[in-house]
Amino acid sequence: MFKGLQFEPLKLPAETAELRMQVRAFVETEMRSGILQNSLPNSDFNVGDSPEFTRKLGERGWIGMTWPKEYGGGERSFLERYVVTEELLAAGTPVGAHWIADRQSGPLFLKFGTEAQKQKFLPKVAAGEWFFSIGMSEPDSGSDLASIKTHATKVDNGWLLNGSKIWSSGAHLNHYMITLVRTEPQGKNRHAGLSQFIVDLADSNVTITGIKNLSGDRDFNQVFFDDVFIADEYVIGEPGNGWEQVMSELGYERSGPERFLSAFRVLVEFVREVQDNPNEAQMALIGKLVANLITLRRMSTSVAGMLQEGKSPMVEAALIKDLGNGYERLVPELIRLVAPQSLSPRFVDTLNQCILHAPSFTLRGGTREILRGVIARGLGLR
Repeated sequence: MFKGLQFEPLKLPAETAELRMQVRAFVETEMRSGILQNSLPNSDFNVGDSPEFTRKLGERGWIGMTWPKEYGGGERSFLERYVVTEELLAAGTPVGAHWIADRQSGPLFLKFGTEAQKQKFLPKVAAGEWFFSIGMSEPDSGSDLASIKTHATKVDNGWLLNGSKIWSSGAHLNHYMITLVRTEPQGKNRHAGLSQFIVDLADSNVTITGIKNLSGDRDFNQVFFDDVFIADEYVIGEPGNGWEQVMSELGYERSGPERFLSAFRVLVEFVREVQDNPNEAQMALIGKLVANLITLRRMSTSVAGMLQEGKSPMVEAALIKDLGNGYERLVPELIRLVAPQSLSPRFVDTLNQCILHAPSFTLRGGTREILRGVIARGLGLR
């Protein structure tokens, strides 16, 4: 039976306009002060990180914005958080340090964590002091998350963890990793018997190896676990409930503005290059890219509104990521075809950096094939 999608139009509340101006003023001040001076403006959340900048965001209450105040949060709306996120990405600020913890690790703790876990981890995250990585993907598993082989064996007061995770962004800089592991042998139900652990990345039995990407950066890593002891209090939720928990986590990962803004700075710099004298092809492309951007943004704010209402728009989030990733990969490819002959170094650097990172846009957070399967099942077509 076909099920419809829900993308009700949403208008951001008036108070978010003042918040938007506050974020812009803050970013401008930080740029003048020099903290952002050496960073190349780029809207890919995965490109730059600055612990100092992250701590300043924490001081302003712009991390963990929607979380309860008792855990260091601001008890603000998802729509206010959306505006802050959008402005920081659009300005090309280095948000990588706190990104994962703010976007999905924190909400995971709030939904499934124990009171002790919330008290220990959330205030440090909200203050911009502790950073998290994701431990989902594995070598030889591809996009089949249920086929993971990293496993844990029960011992007194905890578990012994063995295996490996890959494509772990920032693991060489971060403090903890929330890791999906198999705690029971795989049976007919491949989604059963999975659990989530909090892994201390400073543990001597954890080895982190950098993976160089096309741009020469080493933000990706492979992480190895060799008899890592995980205390019972570092298990998130109930053992065996990991699949439900990780699917909840992916809902937060797939619907935000980061899923269509990764190439935004390329569009901005392109408009600056042509100024007020674009040729016909350049003018048509700008219109096309902006129209697509506006549509994706309206879909994304609609999902933010659903999250604010406590809904779980998994299918809508997957659709935004699929369409958004296709869009942000298209932006640099189309722009380079009609770019002016004479180009500024700033535009060239921004474009080249985006082209080198673009292959990863449609991989992180679930490949397009996986997303389309989620969408088809959610619509009752599969």
